[in-house]
Amino acid sequence: MKVEIWSDVVCPWCYVGKRHFEEALAGFPHRDDVSVEWRSFELDPSSPPVVDASMSQILQRKYGMSAEQADEANARMTALAAGVGLEYHLDRVQAGNTFDAHRLIHLAASHGRGDAMKERLLAAYFTEARAIGDRDTLLALGVEVGLDSSEVERVLDSDDFAIEVRNDEARAVALGANGVPFFVIDEAIGVSGAQPVEVLAGALEQAWAASHPVAMVTGDGPAGDGAACSDGACTV
Repeated sequence: MKVEIWSDVVCPWCYVGKRHFEEALAGFPHRDDVSVEWRSFELDPSSPPVVDASMSQILQRKYGMSAEQADEANARMTALAAGVGLEYHLDRVQAGNTFDAHRLIHLAASHGRGDAMKERLLAAYFTEARAIGDRDTLLALGVEVGLDSSEVERVLDSDDFAIEVRNDEARAVALGANGVPFFVIDEAIGVSGAQPVEVLAGALEQAWAASHPVAMVTGDGPAGDGAACSDGACTV
């Protein structure tokens, strides 16, 4: 069973959603038969590599919040993240363009390290306040998860994996995803948002049942016609 997850590395709900999904998957009986693929989604494709503004200022400009409202929103998000074991420092994050970060995730995925790269980028941004739109930062983070430095440099200095990122984004539009995180299971079941663990667990169970229907077998003996007890009574 395949789970595709569209998200952005500067999306606070995406990191929370990742933890919710990981908990749901850990409790799923068929977890060893599930593959997870990270898909690209840019919340702000027009952003410069590094934005010279605090998260509070960004919220004020984007949503018309007052400074106090923006700080309160950041505090609520920080508390929600702490509830799933994440440490956010939204007062120090360095926002920026995430296109190259998504290309780096695709590179890592080609070496079986996609999830490790995704996790490292999220932690770098939300916990360590590192500029994930900065080339040198991306190079260092890629090497940290085991990628070859020369290969990372080559990718960052080229257009490698750009098509993959754009294809992910086009599919998100085709699937009707207008926000992230967005989960798609076996291209049949979609879950939008950082839903609670039980919702994601239910989606996994539903998808598994749909792809593994129970085959009924009947015999040719006396009970082969399907004789059974029901409604608290039995007939013979």
